[in-house]
Amino acid sequence: MEPEAPPTAVARALDALAAGAYLADEHGAIIAVNARGEELLARPAACLIGRNAHDLLHRNSCGEPVPRAQCRVWESVLAGRTGQGEGEWLERGDGTLLPVGWLATPCDTGLHPSATLVLFHSVGRPEPPVQRPSAVGRLSELERLALLAETTTLLTSTLDIHEALRRLISLVVPRIADWAVIDLIGERDEVRRFAVAHAESGAVKFREDLQGPMPPVPQESQMPLSRALRGVASSFAGPETYQGPPDSGVAVEQRRLFAATGMHSAVMVPLRSLHDVMGALTLGRADRPDPFTASDTALLEDVARRASLALENARLYQRQRQVTETMQRHLLPKLPRSPGRSMTARYLPAPDASHVGGDWYDAFTLPDGTTALAVGDVVGHDLEAAAGMAQLRNMLRAYAVSQQKPPSKIVEWLDQATLDIDEVPMATLVFARMKDTSDGRCELSWTNAGHPPPLLVTREGAARYLTDGHAILLGVPPARARPDATAELPPEATLILYTDGLVESRGHTLDEGLERLRRHAASLAHRPLESFTDELLQRARPPDNDDDVALLAVRHGPGSPS
Repeated sequence: MEPEAPPTAVARALDALAAGAYLADEHGAIIAVNARGEELLARPAACLIGRNAHDLLHRNSCGEPVPRAQCRVWESVLAGRTGQGEGEWLERGDGTLLPVGWLATPCDTGLHPSATLVLFHSVGRPEPPVQRPSAVGRLSELERLALLAETTTLLTSTLDIHEALRRLISLVVPRIADWAVIDLIGERDEVRRFAVAHAESGAVKFREDLQGPMPPVPQESQMPLSRALRGVASSFAGPETYQGPPDSGVAVEQRRLFAATGMHSAVMVPLRSLHDVMGALTLGRADRPDPFTASDTALLEDVARRASLALENARLYQRQRQVTETMQRHLLPKLPRSPGRSMTARYLPAPDASHVGGDWYDAFTLPDGTTALAVGDVVGHDLEAAAGMAQLRNMLRAYAVSQQKPPSKIVEWLDQATLDIDEVPMATLVFARMKDTSDGRCELSWTNAGHPPPLLVTREGAARYLTDGHAILLGVPPARARPDATAELPPEATLILYTDGLVESRGHTLDEGLERLRRHAASLAHRPLESFTDELLQRARPPDNDDDVALLAVRHGPGSPS
């Protein structure tokens, strides 16, 4: 790999160009600009670097933002291919528009291998934007289709409701309106004003003082917002609409909204899914003189319809996530308090799963005072895997509590039992017993059914894997009896039981993952147990991990709370 070019060298190379020039990364953000570019744009480098070039600069002849789907420069940056043309306008720092010819081409500077070099030169004098009515009804058919396509693409690419609503606001402000207001209906029919947003100096600003809880929606009210929130119809409104005696608390809030924003024209559209009304979208104009008209309604209702479907998908996903998170919390046990040792556990779901899966841990006290420890993995990242995991854990507890047998014997019984559990097609497990001896020592005995080996870390930072006692996967009866292994735990040593998501990744071998875990665990040996566990997860978990992780850490010794 070649050494990176110094930033000053890149700057000198750009300044040697007679044309304006800037470098953009793969997301379109400006990472360098030359002196000629600063001069042409009437903007200093500090106001350009780090900003998205398309959003900041690219305009049509009226000074309006250009939809990304229609911008040839943006297309070249994203595609990483050379393009050129004329008939584009860049907005200068003083608000005037600069007509330019341009060329964009991939450029590996060493600073950023995916950079695009954009060269531009003036093809005319800077002029104020051409003023024209900005009613939605005057958008061309291509602009309408581009807006609808962008609405679908942006809103369906996230399952976070708040992020989807913020994206909706960015689509309509300032392209269609100066103000956007979103009111949402909750699961118990309470109304909340989620956002009041305004286009200001090229950015979207939120009026938090106008946001928050709203009064209930009266069924008999014929006022525009009340009708929209009931899903009756879209309606137009102005400040005069709410000047009479208010028929509800909603009308009082609307009068306050119009007074605070200065909107002279607004349209209120229901956000209506296939099953119910989710809220209402209000678009208003204060800075633009033209009012909304009847010809605007069809497009705005289409935007709202697409937004509603995306919001319903996001809401359903969040409900499912809440259910699965609740289920996972109930499936994972509360850890026992044992004299002379401290214990903590963590569970991290797979990034692309539904927050529930087959990785699990358990710890409980046996009738003779021995502490039982277990960590296992049932294949899968879904409710079926979680159901199989719950059955497996419950049977292990029942066998361990009712039978005072070595770990190997308990797991052999579990081998037979899992043959009748359809939800456990494949599973691994480490089951251990931690016992204090009469002379004050702590003895660990365990058996391993195809699982990654436990890790033992002394207080001095010596870390080693407990590789003995290893046998075949759970549910596959071995040809001979499962083995037991024993080891003594030194004072203040930490025992780590974990699942393979902590050590396995697509880009590295299992041995590399085990070595990474061992080294990080050794370096953290002096940390308190809670801090030790959190830092170990953060440092050792592979960045490309796509699996669940369960981790159980136990520290033995006089420093542990009783």
